[in-house]
Amino acid sequence: MAKKLLTEYFELCPNGYCDDVLTESDKHFIKNGGLILTGPMQRCDEQNGNGRVYPRMVLEREVKRYLEVVKDRRALGELDHPAESVINLSKVSHLVTDVWWQGNDVMGKIQVLNTPCGQVLKELVNANVKIGISSRGTGSVRENKGVTLVEDDFNLICFDIVSEPSTRGAFMMQEIKDRSLIENREAKINSLINNILKKGKY
Repeated sequence: MAKKLLTEYFELCPNGYCDDVLTESDKHFIKNGGLILTGPMQRCDEQNGNGRVYPRMVLEREVKRYLEVVKDRRALGELDHPAESVINLSKVSHLVTDVWWQGNDVMGKIQVLNTPCGQVLKELVNANVKIGISSRGTGSVRENKGVTLVEDDFNLICFDIVSEPSTRGAFMMQEIKDRSLIENREAKINSLINNILKKGKY
């Protein structure tokens, strides 16, 4: 069976808080206004929202290979999902800085870059817009007892930021420097809305 582009979606949640995976470098980055997101990026041995199942053996191999790309600081991702397998540098919004296993979930940490698309991503997160992280890869699939199995020829390319989450219970969390920011978020959003409304009055 011919290879095709395979994409899977996971929802980002900007209201989460966890700092147990942050390095000193991460904390310094956040303290200086940077944005880091962490959470599930892919899952094995479970049918996802697109009806596919990624066998653990296949995903483990690709994650191990992808870790080398992460270590070389080449694990870039785009804002929005392209229809091709090539990463478009003009649309890059973030850099994956770490991936690891947690049960059947492939967890990850991404650093939002100061690129045009990275700036858009920051504004979306700050405005509490629900967005997702999506794996992009190529490979073939086969049907087995009503389940679509991803074949051994799967090749993981990257993780993109998207607007269509489809995997139940998969959230990424915003890494923040102060828990009070979560408590003040609703007030800030209300203030932003009020300011916009006032500017509309002449």
